[in-house]
Amino acid sequence: QLQAFGGGLVQAGGSLRLSCAASGRTFNTYGMGWFRQAPGKEREFVSSISWVGGMTYIADSVKGRVTISRDNAKNTVYLQMNSLKPEDTAVYYCTASKYSDQRRGLPEYWGQGTQVTVSS
Repeated sequence: QLQAFGGGLVQAGGSLRLSCAASGRTFNTYGMGWFRQAPGKEREFVSSISWVGGMTYIADSVKGRVTISRDNAKNTVYLQMNSLKPEDTAVYYCTASKYSDQRRGLPEYWGQGTQVTVSS
């Protein structure tokens, strides 16, 4: 299971740190990442990180504003989001995939999502 934490309501320009804890199995050989879905829109890739080497992949829409990291010992992945904009409002889903670059295909595992709302 993947469980995401850290969503909430924040003003534009603010920051949030999302966390995703994996349980029930180890995801240490999977690429971990985040997708988001805004109301009325399709799910979109946000960022992902490799199992080893710390290779990161970030969507152009959030580049320069987000940082992804992982702690394999804790089976946890983090998404630090800064300079948030109202268009970042969405449900954010933690994901695990055989691909480090999760733009290559939809991940096999999805968490339940956490709501991020950015007010203007």
